[in-house]
Amino acid sequence: MTVHALHTQPTQEAIQQVKVHLAAALRIAVHDGFDEGIDNHFTVCVPGREDQYLVLPFGLHWSEARASDMMIFNEAGETLEGKGVVELSAQCIHAPLHRITGAKVVLHTHQPWATALNMLQDNRLLPATQTAAFFHGRIAYDDTYTGLAASLAEGERLAALMKDKTVLFMKNHGVVTVGDTVAQAYRRLYKLERACQTQVLAMSTGKPLNILAADVVSRVNTPSGADRHPRGERERLYFEAMMRIIDRTNPGYAD
Repeated sequence: MTVHALHTQPTQEAIQQVKVHLAAALRIAVHDGFDEGIDNHFTVCVPGREDQYLVLPFGLHWSEARASDMMIFNEAGETLEGKGVVELSAQCIHAPLHRITGAKVVLHTHQPWATALNMLQDNRLLPATQTAAFFHGRIAYDDTYTGLAASLAEGERLAALMKDKTVLFMKNHGVVTVGDTVAQAYRRLYKLERACQTQVLAMSTGKPLNILAADVVSRVNTPSGADRHPRGERERLYFEAMMRIIDRTNPGYAD
């Protein structure tokens, strides 16, 4: 199944493709160990309807997500299409993040290594690996956990912190990644977890981390004409590869 640019397709076809990709991403997250059962949320703007959002109805396990399950809700928490209800924190966190930051895709998890780093007083992801260097300058930090999200004001607070960043670290809570496509946002989520894992493992030795020099970090983040696979293509290829894996290990997300 190919990850195409959504704006080149008729609206109904684009909506169906987003539903398939969203269901696949949820099942991939289970494969990667990022899920908490029925909790946490992935949302996507409905193509052509930027104030409406696709989400898995609350109560379904991520491992059983199907394209046909996806419901559409608005910022008021109303179910506009499909069956089920949107969980309150998804409404309160995700809808304002979409509206204020302009993100097409918002992924929020409590994945273990990123959350472990966010349990520390000093929770900054350091450019001590090539993978971590890709996130340098792209992470916003929420250093004040306020409890369960119960109003749109919480999502608006988080959006004000996030601004144009692609990742939000939520201390004592979890992480958010955003993107223009499900493939882009999910690959960020995956790479982020790997970067957090290696940092936490290195920190556990008690020895100093070797931080990359600023000029090296800059070179890592500067596109090179020698790169045969630009980042957008890497995102597409990665997500297609993961869908093939899920097709073999947990098929049925496209139903």
